[in-house]
Amino acid sequence: MKRIRGLMLLMASCLTLLFGCGNRGRETVTNRNIPIEDITAFYFTVENVNFDAFYQRYRFYADNGAYIFDHETRERPGDYGPTTEADVTDTGTMTLTDEEWAEFLGFLQDGTVSARNDSADAGGDGPWTFLYWKNDKAKYQVFSFRDDGTRLQFEAFCAALAQTAR
Repeated sequence: MKRIRGLMLLMASCLTLLFGCGNRGRETVTNRNIPIEDITAFYFTVENVNFDAFYQRYRFYADNGAYIFDHETRERPGDYGPTTEADVTDTGTMTLTDEEWAEFLGFLQDGTVSARNDSADAGGDGPWTFLYWKNDKAKYQVFSFRDDGTRLQFEAFCAALAQTAR
């Protein structure tokens, strides 16, 4: 019990250092001052429908007090997309440690969240990133990392987790 309490205090201290205080003293992420405890899910998806089609989705979410990571890879080597469930080459799910969850949240720090644009011309090349949180009003969910370097570090972090989550 003492060890768990000590770990919880250490995590609270680390999160305060990582995210600073805002929003009435609660730790927050992004331009909308989203309290970290309000984050319910995050999706990162890339897809190529051209030659050597592929699809990669990483998902982080909270479930009954646990933090979960899952991923799915689809590949169609030598062919065009879009990929389907028949093209799945790798999947996995794992429960994250508090340290892994804190590292994940660190990638969101100083990112921005904006309104969805669900028009027919809103596609683009991706990646598509969506942050779901308690007060997103089903509108403010499109996430952008603070810079490309952070996004690339995030992708490397996810690839490493995917090696464990098999």
